[in-house]
Amino acid sequence: MRVTSEFFVSALVRRVFGEGGFAAVSRKGAPEAGAVFICVDRLDGSFDFYGPAPQAMFSSLPQGRLFESVFERADRETIDARLASEARMDPDYWLVDIEARDGRIDLPLVQDEPKPDTNLFRF
Repeated sequence: MRVTSEFFVSALVRRVFGEGGFAAVSRKGAPEAGAVFICVDRLDGSFDFYGPAPQAMFSSLPQGRLFESVFERADRETIDARLASEARMDPDYWLVDIEARDGRIDLPLVQDEPKPDTNLFRF
């Protein structure tokens, strides 16, 4: 069973603070099933941005939430434009801002599956 968005966000913020970091909920979405986005401030003017991994990426559905990297080392305007687009499609999303100078955060990320060999001219 998947936990609610509100519970997941609360646990994430608590964990970041417990590890001595800083996190803030910048936007509260639907408590039960709102999409969760994570914006990581590298404190050098660049940001990493993570969003929910599309369910079409899985052959079987995962037990918990999985994220995918949307942007790496982007400026805030790029992320704000992406969030404005998201708000037009689904205004019930959550946004968590986390400060991490090295950009490393512990998120469950979808692993890229190896692509099949498509070289038709191999001998």
